[in-house]
Amino acid sequence: MGRGKIEIKRIENSSNRQVTYSKRRNGIIKKAKEISVLCDAKNLSNELDRIKKENENMQIELRHLKGEDITSLQFRELMRIEEALENGLTGIRNRQASSFIPTS
Repeated sequence: MGRGKIEIKRIENSSNRQVTYSKRRNGIIKKAKEISVLCDAKNLSNELDRIKKENENMQIELRHLKGEDITSLQFRELMRIEEALENGLTGIRNRQASSFIPTS
């Protein structure tokens, strides 16, 4: 028996959104690997491995940006993360400043 249809819209809860993203991503990668085996498509398999590796690196980078697991980083990596955080804060401050409307 199949599952019911769901409405496609943004998931507001961030942890539920992350879980759904991970499950769907893994499902898509699994199906693509099956297709590459069935069709003997070596390039597709290599590309999928590259995408999976990039995604793992991105997850590690996000943990570092949150301040988790930074003890193993070298000085240059810490400086790069600090710069990325500063750039993000500057962008947020600029958006807040441009949306501020004086009341008087």
